[in-house]
Amino acid sequence: MQDELTFAGAVVVAGGLGKRMGRPKQMLPLAGRPVLLRAVQALAKVPCIKQIVVVTAPENREILKKHFPQISFAQPGPTRLASVISGVAALDPRAQAVAVHDGARPLVDPQAVARCLRRGFEEGAAVLAVPVKDTVKQVRAGAVERTLERSSLWAAQTPQCYRADILRRALDKFAHLQDATDESQLVERLGVSVKIEPSDYKNLKITTPEDLVMAEAFLTAGACQRTGFGFDLHRLVQGRKLMVGGVEIPHKKGFAGHSDGDVVLHAVCDAALGAACLGEIGLLFPPTDPSIEGVDSKKIAKSVLELLRKHHARIVHIDATLVTQEPKISPHYAAVRASLARIFEIDEKDVSFKSKSHEHVGEIGRGEAAMCHAVATLLIGEEK
Repeated sequence: MQDELTFAGAVVVAGGLGKRMGRPKQMLPLAGRPVLLRAVQALAKVPCIKQIVVVTAPENREILKKHFPQISFAQPGPTRLASVISGVAALDPRAQAVAVHDGARPLVDPQAVARCLRRGFEEGAAVLAVPVKDTVKQVRAGAVERTLERSSLWAAQTPQCYRADILRRALDKFAHLQDATDESQLVERLGVSVKIEPSDYKNLKITTPEDLVMAEAFLTAGACQRTGFGFDLHRLVQGRKLMVGGVEIPHKKGFAGHSDGDVVLHAVCDAALGAACLGEIGLLFPPTDPSIEGVDSKKIAKSVLELLRKHHARIVHIDATLVTQEPKISPHYAAVRASLARIFEIDEKDVSFKSKSHEHVGEIGRGEAAMCHAVATLLIGEEK
């Protein structure tokens, strides 16, 4: 009888180059987050998993460390098996069981992972899998040799879960079999019976552009879109920096305000809050609050994003128009667009920013003030 499973480790293999997708598939955005981040977030919800080792290139690690400061990393190898060996070597020796997961499977069910780990720990080896739905043909030289009996066929997924000692023994003994497509093949060669733990068809692997479309559809099924409008106006005064969408623009004047006065960020925040029916930034950050005097408006935007997440809402589109007589804003369009995309955590292609003059009419036309109109579209209620 096995001891209770109290310490499991997870190895996430994410060293692929993404040749079929044009860039590493594990870093492609999926409903606002990288595929790899979603895969790690699913594993982090499994109570018995105490350590996650992600096998990926250094350039992919920063966003993971931002969300999971305690995460471990290992260097990928030239093959999947080499990457798995690298990840397992980085595991805490206390790990009683190991779940090996593809970083390109972002929709795995944490409860299924927990079941698979428990079964792998108790019986030695278990893999998540689903029954094959299509008729499968064995083909040679472009011609069908035979039709396989579908009732006995299952499509293996990940994670694949093992008692730690069994997995290490298989990797040590069969490390030379670099063409192995999964670890269960090696465990089978040890004579260990690999059990099937039923999974679901949402646990797909992102391999082609069509897979990404299907995964997004799973995540957004039942969600709705809402659009909000935001507006802000500030005077322009001497002795202040001119902050526009998080970008400092050289000018003799800047926005007066309790914060840094960034009318673009304020208008976008108000638009997003309006779309989510969560009020406006003046209620969340009252101008009478001394703790936010002179605050960088990017911090306000971050707080708004956190509030949206709590209400299962995500910004998917921004359109902002700054109305000002001076300075000339068009040379800074690209910088402001990039800044807005970074601050509000959306793709730059989903951000529009432009400016209009006020034709020398009124306070704005005299260069004494500027205002911003913004529209933000949110996706609300998507699966997490």
